[in-house]
Amino acid sequence: MEKEAKMEMATFAGGCFWCTEAVFLELKGVEAVVSGYIGGKTINPTYKEICQGDTGHAEAIQITFDPNVISFGELLELFFATHDPTTLNRQGNDVGTQYRSEIFYHNEEQREISEDFIRFLTQEAVFDKPIVTKVSPASIFYDAEEYHQNYYNQNKTQGYCAFVITPKIDKVRQYFKEKLK
Repeated sequence: MEKEAKMEMATFAGGCFWCTEAVFLELKGVEAVVSGYIGGKTINPTYKEICQGDTGHAEAIQITFDPNVISFGELLELFFATHDPTTLNRQGNDVGTQYRSEIFYHNEEQREISEDFIRFLTQEAVFDKPIVTKVSPASIFYDAEEYHQNYYNQNKTQGYCAFVITPKIDKVRQYFKEKLK
C-alpha cells in the first residue's frame, strides 16, 4: 500500500485572487486553491468590506500542495512570474492595500526560502524596480464567498477574465509547461 503524501500549505497575496487562483490551479501537485482574505484585523470579513480597503486584509490564495511533486520554491517562482512584486498596494488597475504583494509563511523553512528567493531576484536584477513583497507569518485565513472560488474557470468570457487573467494563464502554459497538469 502506498504511503499517502503529506500535503503542505502556501499562502500568497498577489493582487486579485481570481488571477492568482487561476494560475496555480494549472499545476501538478496542487491539490486545491482557495481564495480568501488574510493579514487584517476584521473577523470574518466580506468581499464588500475588503473592497473598502480598511480591514487590513489582502486578497489571497491558500494552496494545498504535495511537496513531493512541486516544491514551495517552485510555487514562489510562479508567484513572482505572474504578478508585479514591485508595485506597492496595486496590481494593474486594482489599487489598495488588499491588492498588496505578500507571502504568508507557515513555517520557518518557508520564511527562509521566501527571503532567499527575494534576495536572489534582487541580486539578479530580475525586476527594474525594487521588490516590495512582504514576508509575514500566516495568520487566520478566511475563505472568500463561494462565488469567488474557481472564478476564472466559471467566468472565462467575462471581460476582466478574458483581458487580465487569460494572458496570465497563457504565460503559465508557455513558460511552465513541465509543471502543468
